[in-house]
Amino acid sequence: MKKILLVLVAFFAFSGFAFAAVDLNTATVDELQSVKGIGAKKAQSIIEYRQANGPFKSVGDLKNVKGFGEKSVKKLKKDVTVGGASADKKDDKAEKKMTKAEKKAAAKEAKKPKKKQARQRSRKRPRKKDG
Repeated sequence: MKKILLVLVAFFAFSGFAFAAVDLNTATVDELQSVKGIGAKKAQSIIEYRQANGPFKSVGDLKNVKGFGEKSVKKLKKDVTVGGASADKKDDKAEKKMTKAEKKAAAKEAKKPKKKQARQRSRKRPRKKDG
């Protein structure tokens, strides 16, 4: 009975560790490689980028690293963090903040009158009387 309990405790202890998100600013090459989608080359590229440009401000900054595109960054968001905070929360806040230019453009768009759609239904024609 004790062995079963010990196995269960060990399983849950290691499963929590295996699913923990990796911090881009502190992770080693081996830790980065543990994330699905990051191999040896990409892990090395992340470390080189971090050394050259300083710490990542958001997970979205991965787009600037060689080998990462928008799709791969989107897939990795749930597996990596920046500074221990949730990657999704930080990126969502950054996306929600609109610049002044974006706000002006949105206000202009809202003020524009909407074009009326052409009527597509057929109009009834008056019948000709026989006579």
